[in-house]
Amino acid sequence: MMKKKKRIILASASPRRRELLAQVGVEFEVIPSTEEEICEEKEPSRLVETLALQKAEAVAKTLTGDYIVIGADTIVTKDGAVLGKPVDKENAYQMLHTLQGTFHQVCSGVALICQEQGEIKKKQFHVMTEVEVLPMTKQQILAYIGTGDCMDKAGSYGIQGCFAEHIKGIRGDYYNVVGLPVSRLMQELRKWEEPCC
Repeated sequence: MMKKKKRIILASASPRRRELLAQVGVEFEVIPSTEEEICEEKEPSRLVETLALQKAEAVAKTLTGDYIVIGADTIVTKDGAVLGKPVDKENAYQMLHTLQGTFHQVCSGVALICQEQGEIKKKQFHVMTEVEVLPMTKQQILAYIGTGDCMDKAGSYGIQGCFAEHIKGIRGDYYNVVGLPVSRLMQELRKWEEPCC
């Protein structure tokens, strides 16, 4: 008898994560976590894994039957400091000024929760990518901020948008910088499920 496929749930409202998961052919539903994320961790890899797990657990507790929930969180770090989403344009300018002309790190954490026949399994991992940004003038930074593209993104930029002209290079997984390390995610998913056709 053919094994019934489990529901795959993405516990994120991020349109970029939805696009990446759809791009590799996964059939999934979106149920964003609405719970407040609280974490005392300071080390980037543990921080993103903890936050990703919180998102996945918040959604998993609302589900029944067999499922796999995917939680994810992405942060930008520079010299040990975590750069989250900007609170305003001034904050975005400060972040971009710090990032221009140098290297920084993007760390994404992913948490998977699988329930099958009442048994629950969990898996967490993180992926780190190094990004080098070209030197930018004040006018270039302000012009990018003026597009509005920076306001909902960690580190105040999106590598897949018009900020691409300022990226000198990366070391590691490009899709991790977009917000979801799909290659590693698919390797882990295939241990529990055949998620695409």
